[in-house]
Amino acid sequence: MKYFAYGSNMDPERMRERSISFSQRTHAILKGYRLEFNKVALHNPQEGYANAVKFQNGIVEGVIYEIPGSDLSKLDTCEGYPNHYDRVKVNVKLDDGQEVEAGAYIAQPNKVRDCLKPSRDHLDHLLAAKDVLSEAYRRKLEALQPLDER
Repeated sequence: MKYFAYGSNMDPERMRERSISFSQRTHAILKGYRLEFNKVALHNPQEGYANAVKFQNGIVEGVIYEIPGSDLSKLDTCEGYPNHYDRVKVNVKLDDGQEVEAGAYIAQPNKVRDCLKPSRDHLDHLLAAKDVLSEAYRRKLEALQPLDER
């Protein structure tokens, strides 16, 4: 099955640490959304995890993984589905122009709050995908000021 990761799971090492197998990892774009860090972190109410929020002209870059269906329950547990994130189907565009349907996790409305910032560790997981992200999107992520830096 195809899984679209736009947050910390873009880091292939994180996926391996979570014992989620994948056979493919490629760049993809989700149109009609923007990246926000408004999902309240479990351990720090000031920290925000990545979330894709509907936004008419927005785009969110991420990674398409091909994972075995048997690993979906592991991914659900890691993402806090269904209490923290909802698993939804989205259409993403690959670099070759092809559109594919993939599963993605969107934060539950009661788990989001404005004015949060990601931690340096969380941002580093996103930046671990710099090998597949566009240069402009990578720079946008690098320009973000993490919660734990002033």
